[in-house]
Amino acid sequence: MLIFRWLVMLLLLGGVLCFAMYVVTGQMRWRVIALGILKWTIFAALAFFGVLILERMVMIL
Repeated sequence: MLIFRWLVMLLLLGGVLCFAMYVVTGQMRWRVIALGILKWTIFAALAFFGVLILERMVMIL
């Protein structure tokens, strides 16, 4: 669980930094990278919540 939390937080931080670089430089490359990181952040968050749900279901059984 701790790994998922760190992964999501680091991905969010990386996305924010890339968006900041896009705002500062205006280079479209940073926006594309940030959107890619955002996509993987959403996947990691969904996996995190999926593990939480499965954990709860196993505890109920």
